[in-house]
Amino acid sequence: MPPREQLAEQLDPATTVLLTVECQQGVVGPDSALPELAKEALTSGTLRNIARLVAAAHEAGVQVLHAVAERRPDGRGANSNARLFRAAGRLPVQQHSGTTAVRIAAPIEVADEDIVVRRLHGLSPIAGTDVDALLRNLGCRTLVVVGVSANVAIPNAVFDAVNLGYTAVVPSDAIAGVPSDYTPAMIRNTLALVATVTGTREVLGCWQSPRRATTRA
Repeated sequence: MPPREQLAEQLDPATTVLLTVECQQGVVGPDSALPELAKEALTSGTLRNIARLVAAAHEAGVQVLHAVAERRPDGRGANSNARLFRAAGRLPVQQHSGTTAVRIAAPIEVADEDIVVRRLHGLSPIAGTDVDALLRNLGCRTLVVVGVSANVAIPNAVFDAVNLGYTAVVPSDAIAGVPSDYTPAMIRNTLALVATVTGTREVLGCWQSPRRATTRA
């Protein structure tokens, strides 16, 4: 974990964006297509920590982006070139555009100033989407990545962010995957090599510090 001063510099609200990944009702909600993942996100405290980070970002003036994975009811444009995609197409709950499945799940609150980016294809919330252009237009230098899953979408997002020149910050208690013991192993052996790994409390401490409160006043 980096020194607090280094983390605070990385997390400057003026140049930081918080990206939530697939925190939608059809993935982490009570009627999830992936109940094991949804249970892990809930019981581990991941969802609660994401909600805390989003609320703090709103208060501190940090831009929030929500990356949502969905598909058309007719499946046009969706991938079928991997087992994961083919299995998703057979699940009883589908992430169809315009349905409750693709709404951001409670207890995460979406503010008017948040940006929701939806994708119809691929594994990454960044590659092949509008996210990179939006981040550059927002003056982003650091991308805080939270959400699911630690198996696929989270590492994709972190690798893409680093390859595009952003500093990636991952609060380890604000991402989830299955099985539960996979996430810490993946963080330790993979994400820690390319991203700043920290915790929700440390990020909140940077965004809620008295100095920032005085500056905003």
